[in-house]
Amino acid sequence: MSLGLKGQVALVTGATGGIGGAIARGLAARGVVLHLAGRNTTKIDMLARTLGAEGHLTDLTVDEDVASLANDVQRAAGRLDILVHSAGVISHGKLESEPVGTLDAQYAANVRGPYLLTQAMLPLLKKPRGQIVFVNSSAGLNARPTAGQFSATQHAMKALADALRDEVNADDVRVLSIFPGRTATSRIETLHAREGRPYHPEVLLQPDDVADVALCALTLPWTAEVTNIHIRPRVKSY
Repeated sequence: MSLGLKGQVALVTGATGGIGGAIARGLAARGVVLHLAGRNTTKIDMLARTLGAEGHLTDLTVDEDVASLANDVQRAAGRLDILVHSAGVISHGKLESEPVGTLDAQYAANVRGPYLLTQAMLPLLKKPRGQIVFVNSSAGLNARPTAGQFSATQHAMKALADALRDEVNADDVRVLSIFPGRTATSRIETLHAREGRPYHPEVLLQPDDVADVALCALTLPWTAEVTNIHIRPRVKSY
């Protein structure tokens, strides 16, 4: 039998983004008690009201924000069943010319922030049978030209998830990494514009596609664990 999620407590970062928002909506539809984190006050408040969730204005590159988020979830629920990492930034450029600050900014948002938040949340995740989902990227498996800096952060995230899985499985915590190809989100639309290529969202993965995969894994019986999922658009347009 599949695992019921009703009444469980989940924290979703990057909840105002396309994939994070789709996962949040899917969890809400299954009766999950939601905490949503994002950097845009208006968007996070609106989504929280829509889903009947708690919204948390959070910048994962600010240590104090991460600590505050962890404390808020601790006070409100005292437990955490599901942690979804769906926040992050992306920037492309050639290694020979791209400033190192571009790498630093992506590392701070894509690796260091999730690292700190996971550390802070692990005591809560170990109380019930906890689950962690890292929404990574196909760039976390293969690096392409001009995407070296972003790919480096996604490879680092995969390394953290893989090591963490072996560290916490004995505590009944499951760890899943999802590696989507390009998905029809505002972030990818902006990236296409920077690359000077047309944006055709209808041939890309849809946010709900990624959310459905995540939710399927989250509801598996506890006799199983999905570790890594690579999902790409059926139509290969890039």
